[in-house]
Amino acid sequence: MLNIPQLLATELNLKPYQVQNALELLAEGATIPFIARYRKERTGEMNEVQLREIEDRYNYLKELEERKSVILNGIAEQGKLTDELKQKIESCLLKTELEDLYLPYRPKRRTRATTAREKGLEPLAEFIKSLNVKNGASASLDAEAAKYISQEKGVKTAEEALKGASDILAEEVAEKAELRAYLRDYLLEEGVFVSRIKNDHPEGTTKFEMYRNYQMRVRNIAPHNLLALCRGEAEEVLSFEISFDEDVVLSYLESNEIKTKVRAIRDFYQAMLKDAFNRLMKVSIMTEVISQKKTQADIESIKTFEANLRELLLSAPAGMKPTLAIDPGFRTGCKVAVLDQTGKFLEYQAVFPHQAAEQRQKAAQTVKNLIEKYKIELIAIGNGTASRETDEFVLQVLQTIERKPTKVMVNESGASIYSASKVALEEFPDLDVTVRGAISIGRRLQDPLAELVKIDPKSIGVGQYQHDVDQKLLKKKLDETVESCVNYVGVDLNTASKELLTFVSGITSSVANNIVAYRNQHGAFKNRRELKKVAKLGPKAFEQAAGFLRIRGSDNPLDNTAVHPESYQVVEAIASDLGVPLTQITQIGEKLKKTNLNKYVTDTVGEPTLRDILSELEKPGRDPRAEFKYATFKEGIKEISDLKEGMELEGIVTNVANFGAFVDIGVHQDGLVHISQLADRFVDDPKKIVKVGQVVKVRVLEVNEKLKRISLSMKSVKQ
Repeated sequence: MLNIPQLLATELNLKPYQVQNALELLAEGATIPFIARYRKERTGEMNEVQLREIEDRYNYLKELEERKSVILNGIAEQGKLTDELKQKIESCLLKTELEDLYLPYRPKRRTRATTAREKGLEPLAEFIKSLNVKNGASASLDAEAAKYISQEKGVKTAEEALKGASDILAEEVAEKAELRAYLRDYLLEEGVFVSRIKNDHPEGTTKFEMYRNYQMRVRNIAPHNLLALCRGEAEEVLSFEISFDEDVVLSYLESNEIKTKVRAIRDFYQAMLKDAFNRLMKVSIMTEVISQKKTQADIESIKTFEANLRELLLSAPAGMKPTLAIDPGFRTGCKVAVLDQTGKFLEYQAVFPHQAAEQRQKAAQTVKNLIEKYKIELIAIGNGTASRETDEFVLQVLQTIERKPTKVMVNESGASIYSASKVALEEFPDLDVTVRGAISIGRRLQDPLAELVKIDPKSIGVGQYQHDVDQKLLKKKLDETVESCVNYVGVDLNTASKELLTFVSGITSSVANNIVAYRNQHGAFKNRRELKKVAKLGPKAFEQAAGFLRIRGSDNPLDNTAVHPESYQVVEAIASDLGVPLTQITQIGEKLKKTNLNKYVTDTVGEPTLRDILSELEKPGRDPRAEFKYATFKEGIKEISDLKEGMELEGIVTNVANFGAFVDIGVHQDGLVHISQLADRFVDDPKKIVKVGQVVKVRVLEVNEKLKRISLSMKSVKQ
């Protein structure tokens, strides 16, 4: 069997010790964020991406080995396991290749070949096969087949006997691994995806219009195009298949399988091979190729989703400041919620600024009073229905106030999902769903990461065909992304929700609940050591989690840094050598830079960890996220009908796809900057130019009100 660690080291261009140590740490229950941050000496400073590659490939190969064992046992029980076959199976690196080898031995439902064997026609098939091998041998097929005529077995004529023998040989050919591999590769390289819109969908009536008469080489099709084809087929709007030159395939099969020059045998084999291809190979191989391309498209789409989600979760926080959060609405009014500097909900009011003048005046007074009463510093306005009208209303109110809060339009995608969720119900059991939505909008502005972890990532609106991809893989990768982001930023132990705590390295859902319960009973944690008093939070969980949890105002200043408690003694030694109290160690950046790291290297703490420690002490408790910026939408542009070609506007990137980026310009319908319009140079990947949450300037290229499509460009627009 395979030496998996050695194979991984070769495949991923790593040293064997790196792979071996990483696998050991994972087996011990260490999380990838923990390994990447605090076990650099053991892994040779591998990052999270490399560690996840090791984990994913290891799991694949482990499953492959387990499947090999089942297959080898199954073939051995049939008494058909040869040394050559065993060697082929044991050296397999791909599941597809393994299943091809197993196909002839896999238990089958009844087939035409099964029936032919039951009729005693297998010797006839073997006889014909021997004639094919014995080049130049001549025999009458009809005469030989006549020997197998049997009323009892249901073989009435020689022709029926030959047909049965052909069925047996066709199944054998169709199950040959090397032929299936060739056909699969041929379709991948030379095949063409061809799609048609069904007749009951007239031209111009479907969102899949570009696929009406669509052709694209299998090897060149973009992931989003294939996913669109799959969705169109699922919605019964279009059909698609792979077109290829079948004569080339048949010619290949004949050159490989026909050995004789005897005309009668050649004719028999040509007919048999054509049947094998059309009946037993064509559809199944085409399905396999589509499945393989779909898997690749899923992976690429999920990667894009991961990148977008990461940018969104790591969006710059406006800061924990008193906030007025507004969920806009016309008929039902605007829901206004007040949050304090910790995100705590304080008060709620409903105002109706978009109705009668009297109501608008009353709403203005209410908003003004709330701003002054709570010394509001931030105003978050949801970007849904009535957002621009509410934005203008708030702007008018602010003109009457001397100390003006910062006003920001906030993407509210998924807020309604959160407000109706079990999480929101537990958090605010006595509030209406619309009020919960307003609170979520406000908290997103204060700290996007802390709030967005409460929502299923698929509902946040930064995916590409997220409902069409492998859902199990999507969930796994998105959960990994959230975990990575949470641990990268770090979590304030005394303000974090249980949902946020659940994504901290080493903390399970039940432990997160226990942390919150302990906090509610005993008050704020005074130091990291106190974590050990939390029920079910044992030594292993403490080791995994402690470095990612921050405690402001702790009796130990290191508790508000990413320095792990296991390294506190090293910092204490550095402080002692520098002649400063531990409480001042984070205030002497210049002295720290001159520290001789080699002096503090031990068997467990090496130079990589020491570099991280000094870097953290120079800027303790810093937030690694970018500086907060927000877009200013152009006044007077509220609806798609207000747009004119050539307009230059400011907007915010809401989603990045393989074919371009979607930008919110304040008209309730995101515009698309196609990949060809992202820059004045060729762009092969939109993610290299723009990111979710980025403020950009765009020019309007085209507006289609009927289809609600806005084409934008960033070319020659000064950013």
